[in-house]
Amino acid sequence: MTARERALALVSRKEALEAELSAQFSILSSNQSTMNTPLVDKEGFPRADIDVWAVRHARVRIIELKNDISALVDEMAVALAAVGPADASSARSSAHTNPSVNGTDLSQENMPAFAKVDGVAPGSPAATAGLLREDQILSFGRLNASDFAQAPRSLQPLAALVGEYENVRPISSS
Repeated sequence: MTARERALALVSRKEALEAELSAQFSILSSNQSTMNTPLVDKEGFPRADIDVWAVRHARVRIIELKNDISALVDEMAVALAAVGPADASSARSSAHTNPSVNGTDLSQENMPAFAKVDGVAPGSPAATAGLLREDQILSFGRLNASDFAQAPRSLQPLAALVGEYENVRPISSS
């Protein structure tokens, strides 16, 4: 397996984990619950208006999936660093000239921007990554311009995605 194939396999695995994460959040949503909604009433009894068992298991699985995704992102960074010029040139000369994931064209020419960088704080992760003022954001994680079509002036999808990863710490397996 080439470094490029390994990186693509990791991306597919990450998408599968994100799909499962979304399904687990749907369980919470269908129970009008969040990760922090109390599961007991004021007297300390389990709430009758929600499926407490399903919510508890969804919460646990969400935490596990967030940790798995975090570890996978680290693994993807290593895999992407290993992709060399030979992998890149073979990818360009292959039948698929434009990169795609799940049939979605990811070439930069076909991706509209959904945001423009107004400023970058010195020493911030954005500065470390090389982001500059006036750069246009084509995608962020699994988000792209199509996620902002309903409300073009709203960054709610971005806030929701970032919220999914707040306070997630990878579990070391040493």
